Amino acid sequence: MNTQGTKAPEDTGSAPPAPGIFPAGAELFRLDARVAHLNHGSFGAVPVPVARAQRRIAAEAAADPDAFFLGAPDRLAAARTRIAHRLGADPRGLALVTNATEAAHLALAALRLAPDDEVLVTDHGYGTVVAAAARRARTVTVRLDPALPDEEAVRRTVLAALTPRTKVALLDQISSPTARIVAGPALLEELAARGVTTVVDGAHAPGMLADPLGGRPDVWFGNLHKWGYAPPGSAVLAVAPALRDRVPAPVPSWEDHRGYPRSVEYRATADYTGPLAAPEGLDLLAELGAGAVREHNSALAAYGCELLAGLPGVTPLPSDARLAMRSLRLPERFARTRPEADALREEIMARLGCRVLVWPWEGGGGIRISGQIYNRPAEYERLTRGVRSLLDGR
Repeated sequence: MNTQGTKAPEDTGSAPPAPGIFPAGAELFRLDARVAHLNHGSFGAVPVPVARAQRRIAAEAAADPDAFFLGAPDRLAAARTRIAHRLGADPRGLALVTNATEAAHLALAALRLAPDDEVLVTDHGYGTVVAAAARRARTVTVRLDPALPDEEAVRRTVLAALTPRTKVALLDQISSPTARIVAGPALLEELAARGVTTVVDGAHAPGMLADPLGGRPDVWFGNLHKWGYAPPGSAVLAVAPALRDRVPAPVPSWEDHRGYPRSVEYRATADYTGPLAAPEGLDLLAELGAGAVREHNSALAAYGCELLAGLPGVTPLPSDARLAMRSLRLPERFARTRPEADALREEIMARLGCRVLVWPWEGGGGIRISGQIYNRPAEYERLTRGVRSLLDGR
């Protein structure tokens, strides 16, 4: 891990060396060419071959609904096995779900928390996931300074917040706004040694990390539609053997008697085209060369970060070379609240034609950019020029 973060260059007007173009990367997507899509981390984008596979599956369902839905449970199980192979997971412990937020609710329900149980979360956690824990138990929030220098500093801060009442630690594997590794293997192993149940929000991990289930938490979940090139509505939930029988079915169905994971992933008459096409996304990533894609995407995000860091008052947060996202703090007068952050995000789109994430933080929020094989260095240069003008105008 880069323990010093991304160094901000002096504002000399000279740009750092630009990464190359990923061969045929942009041609794999049907994104609006007028927009610089620098926010892959929020919703992802579906490659053309995966979208084509999903349409073929939809055509099967339309041609013979009886055959499709009667065969759906077995087809879902086969898709799950392919996905588990790509993720290095046990297919018996993996269930197909629609997204990480749903998975968080199922995971927390399986823990059967009492209102006075204590769940440790951080202030970098995803809002809906943290809220799901707060509905069931007492939450204790660890304050993680965005400028903490490295993963080890994060580990020490989280461990220092434990109390004898801590029953569960609900942690982001990669924090959404600040693009930081939080639930790394060393922290997970230490929490397990202290008897704390670990629940990991790995929304960004599949496709971005070589070993997304590293550290083997008790419960882990992740989206496939972000970095795994799957259609929307494709996510996975991985549960340790001792907890599998406790995971409730989101919709009771004819597969309930089969138990986890089939009772979780079959929901009677529903749209299964996304999860059934999801293995195609991970297969495409493998065909492109997963390591090469990760390296390229990280280099793009680092390039954009270095450009933005040259702007007055913009400070890069410590980063990790494994990640295809980078986050930077904006001057104090920007994005102090959620409405301010949302307004700035929309202003950047309206004036610059750039999609980014703007996150709120007390004392001034930040901007997060992503790198994906469809992006080009010129898009980050365009964003930087535009953000400079926005900063100068205020």
